Amino acid sequence: MRLDKYLKVSRLIKRRTIANEACDAGRISANGKAARASYEVKPGDLLEIQLGARGLKVRVLQVTEHVNKEGASELYEIVE
Repeated sequence: MRLDKYLKVSRLIKRRTIANEACDAGRISANGKAARASYEVKPGDLLEIQLGARGLKVRVLQVTEHVNKEGASELYEIVE
C-alpha cells in the first residue's frame, strides 16, 4: 500500500492530500530515509512523522485497505 494511503487509512493523518503534501515536504521518513508518497509500506517499517511542533514515530504492524475507526490504531504501535 502506498505511504500516503496508509497514513490516511491508519488515521495518522486525516486526509490523503495532506499526507501526500507532508511526504513531498520531507516530513515523513520510513526506516530513517525521507519517503515519497509512493513508498510501499510493509509490516515492520518504522515511520517518523513531523507535523508542526510534534513528532511521532510508529512501527507498522498491519497493512490493510479498509479498517473502521476503532481498528485504525491496531495498524501501528507508537514507538516514541
